[in-house]
Amino acid sequence: MNDIRRIRELLGDKAGLLDHQSKTIAASSLHLPGPRYIDDIFSQTDRTPRVIGAMQRMMDTGRLAGTGYVSILPVDQGIEHSAGASFAPHPAMFDPENIVKLAIEGGCSAVASTFGVLGSVARRYAHKIPFIVKINHNEFLSYPNTYDQTLFGNVRQCFDMGAAGIGATIYWGSPESRRQLQEISEAFAEAHELGLFTVLWCYVRNNAFKTANADHNLSADLSSQANHLGVTIQADIIKQKLPESNGGYNDPALKGWGKTHKKVYTELTSDHVIDQTRYQVANCYMGRIGLINSGGASGENDFSDAVATAVINKRAGGMGLISGRKAFQRPMKEGVDLLHAIQDVYLCKDVTIA
Repeated sequence: MNDIRRIRELLGDKAGLLDHQSKTIAASSLHLPGPRYIDDIFSQTDRTPRVIGAMQRMMDTGRLAGTGYVSILPVDQGIEHSAGASFAPHPAMFDPENIVKLAIEGGCSAVASTFGVLGSVARRYAHKIPFIVKINHNEFLSYPNTYDQTLFGNVRQCFDMGAAGIGATIYWGSPESRRQLQEISEAFAEAHELGLFTVLWCYVRNNAFKTANADHNLSADLSSQANHLGVTIQADIIKQKLPESNGGYNDPALKGWGKTHKKVYTELTSDHVIDQTRYQVANCYMGRIGLINSGGASGENDFSDAVATAVINKRAGGMGLISGRKAFQRPMKEGVDLLHAIQDVYLCKDVTIA
Protein backbone atom coordinates (compact mmCIF):
# COMPACT_ATOMS: atom_id res chain seq x y z
CA MET A 1 0.00 0.00 0.00
CA ASN A 2 1.30 3.48 -0.92
CA ASP A 3 0.40 4.79 2.54
CA ILE A 4 2.36 7.73 3.95
CA ARG A 5 2.10 6.21 7.44
CA ARG A 6 3.83 3.05 6.25
CA ILE A 7 6.52 5.10 4.53
CA ARG A 8 7.15 7.07 7.73
CA GLU A 9 7.34 3.82 9.66
CA LEU A 10 9.93 2.38 7.29
CA LEU A 11 11.95 5.59 7.37
CA GLY A 12 12.17 5.56 11.17
CA ASP A 13 14.62 8.22 12.32
CA LYS A 14 14.96 9.40 8.70
CA ALA A 15 11.27 10.44 8.52
CA GLY A 16 12.35 14.08 8.57
CA LEU A 17 13.16 13.67 4.88
CA LEU A 18 9.42 13.94 4.25
CA ASP A 19 9.25 17.39 5.84
CA HIS A 20 12.26 19.13 4.30
CA GLN A 21 11.48 22.32 2.37
CA SER A 22 14.07 23.19 -0.26
CA LYS A 23 15.22 26.80 -0.45
CA THR A 24 17.81 26.32 -3.19
CA ILE A 25 16.66 25.65 -6.78
CA ALA A 26 12.91 26.18 -6.97
CA ALA A 27 10.81 23.14 -7.88
CA SER A 28 8.89 25.35 -10.31
CA SER A 29 12.03 25.71 -12.44
CA LEU A 30 12.36 21.94 -12.92
CA HIS A 31 10.87 19.70 -15.59
CA LEU A 32 9.31 17.15 -13.26
CA PRO A 33 8.26 13.58 -14.02
CA GLY A 34 4.58 13.09 -14.71
CA PRO A 35 2.11 11.20 -16.88
CA ARG A 36 2.86 13.49 -19.86
CA TYR A 37 6.66 13.50 -19.54
CA ILE A 38 7.21 11.75 -22.89
CA ASP A 39 4.68 13.96 -24.72
CA ASP A 40 5.64 17.29 -23.17
CA ILE A 41 9.41 16.98 -22.63
CA PHE A 42 11.10 13.96 -24.19
CA SER A 43 9.29 14.25 -27.53
CA GLN A 44 10.82 17.73 -27.96
CA THR A 45 14.26 16.15 -28.41
CA ASP A 46 15.86 14.97 -31.64
CA ARG A 47 15.25 11.31 -30.69
CA THR A 48 13.52 9.29 -33.38
CA PRO A 49 9.96 7.99 -33.03
CA ARG A 50 11.37 4.51 -32.33
CA VAL A 51 13.42 5.83 -29.36
CA ILE A 52 10.44 7.77 -28.06
CA GLY A 53 8.32 4.63 -28.42
CA ALA A 54 10.87 2.54 -26.52
CA MET A 55 10.92 5.08 -23.68
CA GLN A 56 7.13 5.17 -23.62
CA ARG A 57 6.99 1.38 -23.42
CA MET A 58 9.23 1.44 -20.32
CA MET A 59 7.11 4.20 -18.79
CA ASP A 60 3.99 2.08 -19.39
CA THR A 61 5.41 -1.07 -17.74
CA GLY A 62 5.10 -2.23 -14.13
CA ARG A 63 3.48 -0.73 -11.07
CA LEU A 64 4.63 2.81 -11.91
CA ALA A 65 3.04 2.74 -15.38
CA GLY A 66 1.56 6.10 -16.33
CA THR A 67 3.21 8.07 -13.51
CA GLY A 68 6.34 9.34 -15.27
CA TYR A 69 8.51 7.51 -12.74
CA VAL A 70 10.53 4.33 -13.28
CA SER A 71 11.73 1.46 -11.10
CA ILE A 72 14.55 -0.54 -12.71
CA LEU A 73 16.16 -3.77 -11.49
CA PRO A 74 19.90 -3.78 -12.37
CA VAL A 75 21.84 -7.03 -12.08
CA ASP A 76 25.25 -6.56 -13.69
CA GLN A 77 27.27 -6.88 -10.47
CA GLY A 78 28.53 -10.40 -11.24
CA ILE A 79 31.12 -9.01 -13.65
CA GLU A 80 32.97 -6.61 -11.36
CA HIS A 81 32.11 -7.93 -7.91
CA SER A 82 32.31 -11.60 -9.07
CA ALA A 83 29.31 -13.85 -9.44
CA GLY A 84 30.09 -15.43 -6.08
CA ALA A 85 30.11 -12.11 -4.25
CA SER A 86 26.89 -11.09 -5.96
CA PHE A 87 24.81 -14.26 -5.97
CA ALA A 88 26.03 -16.38 -3.04
CA PRO A 89 23.54 -14.67 -0.68
CA HIS A 90 20.73 -15.92 -2.99
CA PRO A 91 22.13 -18.64 -5.31
CA ALA A 92 18.94 -18.83 -7.39
CA MET A 93 20.14 -15.63 -9.07
CA PHE A 94 22.95 -17.51 -10.82
CA ASP A 95 20.08 -18.45 -13.19
CA PRO A 96 19.27 -15.45 -15.44
CA GLU A 97 15.61 -16.41 -15.64
CA ASN A 98 15.18 -15.69 -11.94
CA ILE A 99 16.62 -12.20 -12.44
CA VAL A 100 13.98 -11.42 -15.06
CA LYS A 101 11.24 -13.07 -12.99
CA LEU A 102 12.15 -10.85 -10.02
CA ALA A 103 11.86 -7.76 -12.20
CA ILE A 104 8.46 -8.85 -13.53
CA GLU A 105 7.02 -9.99 -10.19
CA GLY A 106 8.51 -6.92 -8.54
CA GLY A 107 6.53 -4.64 -10.84
CA CYS A 108 9.62 -3.04 -12.38
CA SER A 109 9.62 -0.78 -15.41
CA ALA A 110 12.64 -2.58 -16.92
CA VAL A 111 15.44 -5.01 -16.14
CA ALA A 112 19.09 -4.06 -16.78
CA SER A 113 21.76 -6.71 -17.07
CA THR A 114 24.58 -8.12 -19.19
CA PHE A 115 24.65 -9.43 -22.76
CA GLY A 116 24.86 -12.98 -21.42
CA VAL A 117 22.06 -12.74 -18.85
CA LEU A 118 19.50 -11.08 -21.10
CA GLY A 119 20.56 -12.91 -24.26
CA SER A 120 20.10 -16.28 -22.57
CA VAL A 121 16.37 -15.66 -21.99
CA ALA A 122 15.58 -13.08 -24.67
CA ARG A 123 13.17 -15.16 -26.76
CA ARG A 124 11.08 -15.88 -23.68
CA TYR A 125 11.05 -12.49 -21.98
CA ALA A 126 12.16 -9.58 -24.22
CA HIS A 127 8.52 -8.94 -25.18
CA LYS A 128 7.31 -9.15 -21.57
CA ILE A 129 9.50 -6.51 -19.91
CA PRO A 130 11.84 -3.90 -21.45
CA PHE A 131 15.47 -5.08 -21.55
CA ILE A 132 18.33 -2.64 -20.93
CA VAL A 133 21.61 -4.27 -21.96
CA LYS A 134 24.67 -3.02 -20.05
CA ILE A 135 27.36 -2.90 -22.75
CA ASN A 136 30.52 -2.17 -20.75
CA HIS A 137 31.94 -3.31 -17.43
CA ASN A 138 34.91 -3.27 -15.12
CA GLU A 139 36.17 -6.74 -14.16
CA PHE A 140 38.27 -7.82 -11.19
CA LEU A 141 39.70 -11.13 -12.42
CA SER A 142 42.68 -9.36 -13.98
CA TYR A 143 45.59 -9.07 -11.55
CA PRO A 144 46.33 -6.55 -10.25
CA ASN A 145 42.82 -5.09 -10.23
CA THR A 146 42.30 -2.09 -12.47
CA TYR A 147 39.41 0.35 -12.73
CA ASP A 148 38.39 0.67 -16.35
CA GLN A 149 35.16 0.18 -18.26
CA THR A 150 35.54 -2.10 -21.30
CA LEU A 151 32.99 -2.91 -24.00
CA PHE A 152 31.72 -6.49 -23.76
CA GLY A 153 29.75 -6.45 -27.03
CA ASN A 154 28.15 -4.13 -29.54
CA VAL A 155 24.90 -2.22 -29.93
CA ARG A 156 23.67 -4.38 -32.80
CA GLN A 157 23.58 -7.40 -30.46
CA CYS A 158 21.30 -5.45 -28.12
CA PHE A 159 18.98 -4.57 -31.00
CA ASP A 160 18.92 -8.16 -32.27
CA MET A 161 17.89 -9.58 -28.87
CA GLY A 162 14.95 -7.19 -28.73
CA ALA A 163 16.29 -4.77 -26.13
CA ALA A 164 14.49 -1.49 -25.54
CA GLY A 165 17.62 0.32 -24.38
CA ILE A 166 21.32 0.10 -23.62
CA GLY A 167 23.25 1.09 -20.52
CA ALA A 168 26.89 2.02 -20.05
CA THR A 169 29.27 3.39 -17.43
CA ILE A 170 31.79 6.18 -17.72
CA TYR A 171 34.24 6.70 -14.86
CA TRP A 172 34.44 10.47 -15.11
CA GLY A 173 37.71 11.86 -13.77
CA SER A 174 39.63 8.62 -14.36
CA PRO A 175 42.68 8.48 -16.66
CA GLU A 176 40.60 6.40 -19.10
CA SER A 177 37.54 8.67 -19.11
CA ARG A 178 38.29 10.39 -22.42
CA ARG A 179 38.45 7.02 -24.21
CA GLN A 180 35.27 5.85 -22.47
CA LEU A 181 33.54 9.11 -23.45
CA GLN A 182 34.35 8.53 -27.12
CA GLU A 183 33.33 4.85 -27.05
CA ILE A 184 30.03 5.46 -25.31
CA SER A 185 29.05 8.57 -27.25
CA GLU A 186 29.47 6.53 -30.45
CA ALA A 187 27.51 3.62 -28.96
CA PHE A 188 24.70 5.96 -27.86
CA ALA A 189 24.50 7.48 -31.35
CA GLU A 190 24.18 3.99 -32.88
CA ALA A 191 21.58 3.00 -30.30
CA HIS A 192 19.48 6.03 -31.18
CA GLU A 193 19.77 5.18 -34.89
CA LEU A 194 18.43 1.69 -34.13
CA GLY A 195 15.62 2.99 -31.90
CA LEU A 196 17.05 2.14 -28.46
CA PHE A 197 17.10 4.57 -25.55
CA THR A 198 20.28 5.12 -23.52
CA VAL A 199 21.07 5.02 -19.79
CA LEU A 200 24.40 6.25 -18.43
CA TRP A 201 25.90 5.06 -15.14
CA CYS A 202 27.51 8.46 -14.53
CA TYR A 203 30.11 7.78 -11.85
CA VAL A 204 33.07 9.84 -10.66
CA ARG A 205 36.09 7.63 -10.05
CA ASN A 206 39.62 8.69 -9.21
CA ASN A 207 41.57 7.89 -6.05
CA ALA A 208 42.93 11.45 -6.08
CA PHE A 209 39.41 12.65 -5.23
CA LYS A 210 39.64 10.84 -1.88
CA THR A 211 41.29 13.51 0.23
CA ALA A 212 41.70 13.98 3.97
CA ASN A 213 38.54 16.11 3.90
CA ALA A 214 36.06 13.86 2.04
CA ASP A 215 35.55 11.27 -0.67
CA HIS A 216 34.71 13.63 -3.50
CA ASN A 217 33.84 10.77 -5.81
CA LEU A 218 30.49 11.13 -4.00
CA SER A 219 30.37 14.92 -3.70
CA ALA A 220 27.36 16.83 -4.99
CA ASP A 221 29.36 19.23 -7.14
CA LEU A 222 31.54 16.65 -8.91
CA SER A 223 28.78 14.08 -9.41
CA SER A 224 26.52 16.82 -10.79
CA GLN A 225 29.17 17.82 -13.32
CA ALA A 226 29.42 14.15 -14.29
CA ASN A 227 25.67 14.25 -14.94
CA HIS A 228 26.11 17.32 -17.12
CA LEU A 229 28.75 15.53 -19.18
CA GLY A 230 26.43 12.52 -19.45
CA VAL A 231 23.49 14.45 -20.84
CA THR A 232 25.88 16.16 -23.25
CA ILE A 233 26.53 12.83 -24.98
CA GLN A 234 22.74 12.33 -25.15
CA ALA A 235 22.05 9.88 -22.39
CA ASP A 236 18.26 9.62 -22.11
CA ILE A 237 18.43 8.72 -18.40
CA ILE A 238 21.25 9.40 -15.93
CA LYS A 239 22.03 6.95 -13.15
CA GLN A 240 23.89 8.55 -10.26
CA LYS A 241 24.78 7.75 -6.65
CA LEU A 242 23.33 9.93 -3.92
CA PRO A 243 25.75 12.65 -2.84
CA GLU A 244 27.49 12.12 0.48
CA SER A 245 29.52 15.33 0.59
CA ASN A 246 30.05 18.57 -1.31
CA GLY A 247 32.84 20.97 -2.18
CA GLY A 248 35.12 18.84 -4.32
CA TYR A 249 36.05 21.83 -6.45
CA ASN A 250 37.00 23.81 -3.34
CA ASP A 251 39.07 21.18 -1.54
CA PRO A 252 42.58 22.59 -0.90
CA ALA A 253 44.05 19.18 -1.73
CA LEU A 254 42.75 19.64 -5.28
CA LYS A 255 43.71 23.31 -5.58
CA GLY A 256 44.15 24.56 -9.11
CA TRP A 257 41.98 21.84 -10.62
CA GLY A 258 38.60 22.44 -12.24
CA LYS A 259 36.25 25.42 -12.23
CA THR A 260 33.19 26.30 -10.14
CA HIS A 261 31.26 29.30 -8.79
CA LYS A 262 30.61 30.34 -5.19
CA LYS A 263 26.83 30.39 -5.78
CA VAL A 264 26.92 26.61 -6.22
CA TYR A 265 27.53 26.39 -2.47
CA THR A 266 25.70 29.49 -1.20
CA GLU A 267 22.50 29.37 -3.29
CA LEU A 268 22.22 26.22 -5.43
CA THR A 269 23.01 23.62 -2.76
CA SER A 270 22.90 23.28 1.01
CA ASP A 271 24.07 20.67 3.50
CA HIS A 272 20.83 18.70 3.00
CA VAL A 273 20.95 15.61 0.80
CA ILE A 274 17.68 16.51 -0.97
CA ASP A 275 19.08 19.90 -2.01
CA GLN A 276 22.33 18.28 -3.14
CA THR A 277 20.39 15.73 -5.16
CA ARG A 278 18.33 18.55 -6.67
CA TYR A 279 21.59 20.03 -7.93
CA GLN A 280 22.23 16.68 -9.62
CA VAL A 281 18.79 17.00 -11.27
CA ALA A 282 19.56 20.59 -12.34
CA ASN A 283 22.66 19.38 -14.14
CA CYS A 284 20.45 17.00 -16.13
CA TYR A 285 19.08 20.02 -18.02
CA MET A 286 16.77 20.92 -15.13
CA GLY A 287 15.13 17.50 -15.32
CA ARG A 288 14.60 17.33 -19.08
CA ILE A 289 16.72 14.19 -18.82
CA GLY A 290 15.58 12.02 -15.94
CA LEU A 291 17.80 11.29 -12.93
CA ILE A 292 17.58 7.87 -11.32
CA ASN A 293 19.60 7.22 -8.17
CA SER A 294 21.21 3.89 -7.36
CA GLY A 295 20.01 1.83 -4.41
CA GLY A 296 23.46 1.01 -3.06
CA ALA A 297 24.86 -2.13 -1.45
CA SER A 298 22.82 -4.51 0.67
CA GLY A 299 23.02 -4.04 4.44
CA GLU A 300 21.20 -4.45 7.73
CA ASN A 301 18.50 -1.80 7.07
CA ASP A 302 17.74 -2.38 3.40
CA PHE A 303 14.03 -1.51 3.49
CA SER A 304 14.57 1.73 5.41
CA ASP A 305 17.59 2.72 3.30
CA ALA A 306 15.85 1.95 0.00
CA VAL A 307 12.74 3.91 0.94
CA ALA A 308 14.89 6.83 2.13
CA THR A 309 16.76 6.90 -1.19
CA ALA A 310 13.45 6.88 -3.07
CA VAL A 311 12.11 9.74 -0.94
CA ILE A 312 15.27 11.78 -1.55
CA ASN A 313 15.15 11.16 -5.29
CA LYS A 314 11.45 11.96 -5.65
CA ARG A 315 11.48 15.05 -3.45
CA ALA A 316 14.57 16.35 -5.28
CA GLY A 317 12.81 16.04 -8.65
CA GLY A 318 14.30 12.75 -9.85
CA MET A 319 12.65 10.14 -12.07
CA GLY A 320 13.03 6.98 -9.99
CA LEU A 321 15.30 4.38 -8.49
CA ILE A 322 17.51 1.65 -9.92
CA SER A 323 18.02 -0.78 -7.05
CA GLY A 324 19.65 -4.20 -7.41
CA ARG A 325 21.56 -5.85 -4.58
CA LYS A 326 19.06 -4.90 -1.90
CA ALA A 327 16.43 -6.85 -3.88
CA PHE A 328 18.18 -9.76 -5.62
CA GLN A 329 20.38 -10.78 -2.69
CA ARG A 330 17.37 -11.89 -0.66
CA PRO A 331 14.60 -14.52 -1.15
CA MET A 332 12.26 -13.77 -4.06
CA LYS A 333 9.28 -12.68 -1.96
CA GLU A 334 11.39 -10.35 0.15
CA GLY A 335 12.98 -8.94 -2.99
CA VAL A 336 9.55 -8.28 -4.46
CA ASP A 337 8.42 -6.64 -1.21
CA LEU A 338 11.45 -4.36 -1.22
CA LEU A 339 10.87 -3.29 -4.83
CA HIS A 340 7.22 -2.60 -3.99
CA ALA A 341 8.26 -0.51 -0.98
CA ILE A 342 10.40 1.65 -3.28
CA GLN A 343 7.60 1.99 -5.83
CA ASP A 344 5.10 2.92 -3.14
CA VAL A 345 7.07 6.12 -2.53
CA TYR A 346 6.48 7.20 -6.13
CA LEU A 347 2.83 6.11 -6.00
CA CYS A 348 2.17 8.04 -2.80
CA LYS A 349 0.79 11.52 -3.53
CA ASP A 350 1.68 12.63 -0.02
CA VAL A 351 5.41 12.34 -0.85
CA THR A 352 5.70 15.70 -2.61
CA ILE A 353 8.44 17.64 -4.38
CA ALA A 354 10.43 19.60 -1.79
